[in-house]
Amino acid sequence: MMMIATQALTRRFGELTAVDALTLAVAPGEVFGLLGPNGAGKSTAIKMLTTLLPPTSGDASVAGYDITRRAAEVRRSIGYVPQVLSADGTLTGYENLLVFAKLYDLPRAKRSSEVRAALAFMRLTDAADKLVRTYSGGMIRRLEIAQALLHHPRVLFLDEPTVGLDPLARRAVWDLVVQLRADYGMTILLTTHLMEEADTLCDRVAIMDHGRVAAIGSPADLKETLGSANATLDDVFVYYTGGSLESGGSYRETARTRRTARRLG
Repeated sequence: MMMIATQALTRRFGELTAVDALTLAVAPGEVFGLLGPNGAGKSTAIKMLTTLLPPTSGDASVAGYDITRRAAEVRRSIGYVPQVLSADGTLTGYENLLVFAKLYDLPRAKRSSEVRAALAFMRLTDAADKLVRTYSGGMIRRLEIAQALLHHPRVLFLDEPTVGLDPLARRAVWDLVVQLRADYGMTILLTTHLMEEADTLCDRVAIMDHGRVAAIGSPADLKETLGSANATLDDVFVYYTGGSLESGGSYRETARTRRTARRLG
């Protein structure tokens, strides 16, 4: 069984088709990347797969559950780390996780031990009782990933997990992704604008442009399609998106990204 499967998954907003007949399959334990310029449909696809947004047409399943007919089972099977800040700076790290433990309806007797275990796994034990507003950007991202893992999901969705982070914090998040798959066999779908990130972490990637998949395959295989021994994933991205690497997205998208960077930095 594929952990994520879509068939002609489509989302329209009026006359705009944000995701256009998306068809893909992600195997258990795979790290799969959605790449594309701003506005390509990556975040909209994740919102549909996490049941936050209903599809206009098409089908999809996550962890074997249909995203529309069995949305509650999907939500119990996934963890989701959005691009925007999701941790409360006025609470401690422990308190943030305790809130999520209650939201996930973890048994009362297990909440404290599960929270402490998640903090330890994310190397946040020493900061557990400090207010999150005193955390660095990398610590906040690790806390947000801990929030998403409390209920031991089978599939983890990461939307731009390292946006706004410095190189050291970014590398720490990469190491966590590798560890999650190695230790738990977790299936991970992530979006990113960083080609180095996709090249380092992903078994396969799908390059989206204007809501459609322009190319799909392993980073190595996609580089080979360019017929150059020195091709990079940046080159692949530019080739399949028509040179839109420098597009940068709209004013609103740029402002949102910079707000997130300021909050994390």
